[in-house]
Amino acid sequence: MNYQEKFDQLRQHTGLPKHIGMIMDGNGRWAKSRGLPRVAGHNEGVNSVQEIVEVCGELGIDYLTIYTFSEENWKRPSWEVASLMQLLVTTINKQIERLMKQNVRIRTIGHLNKLPEIARRAMQSAVKRTQNNTGLNLNVALSYGGRQEIVDVMKHLGQQIKEGVIQPQSISEETISRLLSTSGQPDPDLIIRTGGERRISNFLLWQIAYAEIYITPTPWPEFRKPHLIDAVWDFIHRERRYGMVSEQLNAQKVSSK
Repeated sequence: MNYQEKFDQLRQHTGLPKHIGMIMDGNGRWAKSRGLPRVAGHNEGVNSVQEIVEVCGELGIDYLTIYTFSEENWKRPSWEVASLMQLLVTTINKQIERLMKQNVRIRTIGHLNKLPEIARRAMQSAVKRTQNNTGLNLNVALSYGGRQEIVDVMKHLGQQIKEGVIQPQSISEETISRLLSTSGQPDPDLIIRTGGERRISNFLLWQIAYAEIYITPTPWPEFRKPHLIDAVWDFIHRERRYGMVSEQLNAQKVSSK
């Protein structure tokens, strides 16, 4: 079965992931293997983002979170960080009309205040411009780290406890989830990592507790529609047990009929 046939079947499937998280890795290695500067890999990666956003919209995926720039990425050489920030601004300015036509709603997660002013303003403008769109919700993770997000939540809860707003014993998983940057969104069902590395890299640590993980050796600049279709196709054929056993799941399916 070719990818187009898979795509057609997926569009009719009721068990697609509602939320996909994307760890976009391999830009630098892709460029190096071609004798190009690292920034060339980042530039080509923008084309992958464009295509994956479009395909997710066509499939009817509700949420897509792309790991654009991690909290740890600030440690990279200053010239590369500057190039990435400039690329972010250029991409938003070039793609905003396309995103509007695709009915994409942009949100940001992470410490946006750490971005250079021009990048911060570009993202804030894109968020405001697309806020009434009703299609794919695109979370752009910028200066984001899963541990840092949990620390932020703990600080907030600590202050509320200190002020007597809440009691420690009243804190639940739902309490924490409501304070995360993805509050109001379903947790990711599927995490895709390109480039072949087998780690989470501090991405949505709380939210991905029961996410399915799909790792592909394909570097991000080469990851396009057929690769996403393969990942989602793999997802729909997995059994998600959430701590139960297959027999329990089968019994639930029978009782729900």
